[in-house]
This record gives sequence, C-alpha cells and structure tokens, in this order.
Amino acid sequence: MAPAVKELGPSHYCFDQDDADVKYIAKHLPWYGPKYSPHDVPNFYDISGITEDPLAFKKVIDLFVERYRAAGDKGPTHIAGFDARGFIFGPPIALALGIPFVMIRKAGKLPGVLVSSGKYTTEYSTDETVMRLGSVKSGDRVVLVDDLIATGGTALAGFDLVDSLGASVYEFAAMIALPFLDGVGKIHAYKDGKFKDVSCFTMVDDSSIGPEMGRDPAEGTPR
Repeated sequence: MAPAVKELGPSHYCFDQDDADVKYIAKHLPWYGPKYSPHDVPNFYDISGITEDPLAFKKVIDLFVERYRAAGDKGPTHIAGFDARGFIFGPPIALALGIPFVMIRKAGKLPGVLVSSGKYTTEYSTDETVMRLGSVKSGDRVVLVDDLIATGGTALAGFDLVDSLGASVYEFAAMIALPFLDGVGKIHAYKDGKFKDVSCFTMVDDSSIGPEMGRDPAEGTPR
C-alpha cells in the first residue's frame, strides 16, 4: 500500500514522512557540506545513496509509478526528466507505465530542431535547457521529474518548455524538497499564477533527512 499523501499547501503534495518506506528512502540519502560538495551549499544530497541500494531505488520508482498508474486514462502521457539526475528516475518510471520518456537537456547537448527555455538562474548557476521540437505536442500530459526542488528555477524552465511545445504539465515531481527555498511557491506564483493549479509532488522533505546522514570525512581530509 502506498504511503498516505498530505497536502502541504495549495497544489503541493507529499508522502507522510512517518511512513516506513519514506523513512527507508530518507535513510539512504547522505549529504555533504560545502567543503566536500561540487557546489557551495549547506547540504548537498547524494542520490547515489539511492542508486547504490537496489531496494531503496526500487521503492522510489515503485512509489512514483503507483501514483501515476492510479490515475488511469487521465494520467500522464509522457515523463520528462531534467539533465542530468532526472535521467536516473524518469526512464524507469516511464518504462513501467509504458509511456515515452523525453529528455530536457542542457543547451548544446541535443541534436535537431530545438526549443529553448532561455537563460534562468538556479541555486548553483545560470543555465539554459532545451527540448526537441515534436517531443511533446498539444494534448500531451507531461510529468516533469527531477531529483530535488530547491529554488524552482530548473522546474520553471521545464514548465515553459512544455508549454511552448503546446503540451501541458500534469505534475512536477521530485524525490527531495527543500521547503525553506519555496520552490513550489515560486512555481505557482510564476507569470501571475499561470501554473498555480498544476500539482507539485515531493517524496521526502529535507527535514526527514537528519544530521546523522552527514558524510563529511574527518577535518583536513583532502577533497
């Protein structure tokens, strides 16, 4: 049975953090401080803790699949994953559902005729993402998948891309949420609330990943 789903705010949903499966996933999400991370952030979550544990990885995928399979014919028609960690979770979800997986790639990585998000800012950098023209079309319902939502910049680039191709975002889904950065709120406030009714779903709140999951080595250990 899937964990209970709680509404954290308007059109923002999350699993019950006391559920055994959610706790298991959270206990497989180590983090590193800025000295041992690729970016200068307080906690950099390492999703290899999920991918290197087959049971944890399977739980993540199965829980997403069950959520979208339950929607039946009104569910998503496509899964779109963000470069690069969305490529880890998106394809197995799409395969299990029997629907296409579409790549949202960083600029300069995709061939063909492309649609660009334009430049946008994340908590790490300034980026630009693209999708191939024709990868989704009018009438398609797309789940946007990433490992984490922070400021919402990357997510909004995906919203804009799907919208510009004529499709609609069925839901934005991420394994980890950083609520203090209010990424979901920024999605729903964007362009005078253009996407305010689009559901955002997150699996694990960062507060459920405790300090005991810190994996910084002893002080002085070289990077």
